[in-house]
Amino acid sequence: MNSNRKLILASNSPRRKELLGQLGLTFEVKVKEVAEDYPEHLQRAQVAEYLANHKAEAYRADLQDEILITADTIVCLDNLVLNKPADEAEACRMLRQLSGKVHEVITGVCLLSQEKKDLFHDITQVHFRSLSEAEISYYVQNYQPYDKAGAYGAQEWMGMVAIDRIEGSYFNVMGLPVHLLYARLEKFTG
Repeated sequence: MNSNRKLILASNSPRRKELLGQLGLTFEVKVKEVAEDYPEHLQRAQVAEYLANHKAEAYRADLQDEILITADTIVCLDNLVLNKPADEAEACRMLRQLSGKVHEVITGVCLLSQEKKDLFHDITQVHFRSLSEAEISYYVQNYQPYDKAGAYGAQEWMGMVAIDRIEGSYFNVMGLPVHLLYARLEKFTG
């Protein structure tokens, strides 16, 4: 990528920081508290893109010559959106819902500068094997996945024991479709 413009990752996610760093890009992290509510009529990819855009707009007034990157990841089971669980009971309920089923992980990404915006998403299908109550309880108690959409991290114990197969980008399931982001950043800065 040939750009002298400073990149800002507006995310508190350690996974997004790690993935963006592994692309070899230099960036700064800035974080603001932004509500993750969305209009109820939105469905699936619309939700992920809406949230990524909503986060980006919270930074618009602060942008100088930088390029801002925001993202939001959701888990969809049919048309049910599973965001971050509020507590242990909700995390367990979400994992029971995902057990033995195929779900989609959708990450919306927004690139924003003073001049333009690029909003896009990626979808990955994740096949979960059936989980026992003991496995669900163990994971939630030991990993406390309250900052993860769908109540699990693919890179953690649950991902290792539950994911039978992935169709699409593994990195998207971790929270950032780096292959798409890199290509879109090249176009955005080109």
